[in-house]
Amino acid sequence: MEAKAHLRYARISPQKVAPVLDLIRGKDAAVAMGILKNKRRAASEYLVKLLASAMANAEANFHMDTDKLYVATCFVCPGPTLKRGMARARGGFDRILKRSSHMTIILKEKE
Repeated sequence: MEAKAHLRYARISPQKVAPVLDLIRGKDAAVAMGILKNKRRAASEYLVKLLASAMANAEANFHMDTDKLYVATCFVCPGPTLKRGMARARGGFDRILKRSSHMTIILKEKE
């Protein structure tokens, strides 16, 4: 039995999210929440909400004990990229890529 939560189209680069996910993978849900709340990274704000949602899903939909939950799997995939531009010197033009992410957290209950 597992509980999932997805966050789609988050306006943050997957490159910034992946190291934060590596910190919480395999940890207890409560410990992971503490790590995310005290980590000063842009991705932490998104992941705190996502982890809280996964914990609520586990409790409400699958009647799991929140004290026994741990982060079984967590990953990030690149979402669509918005292509924007900025004027440069002598009539030039630079492309700006505004990347997005799809994040997933899967919680399981300890035996």
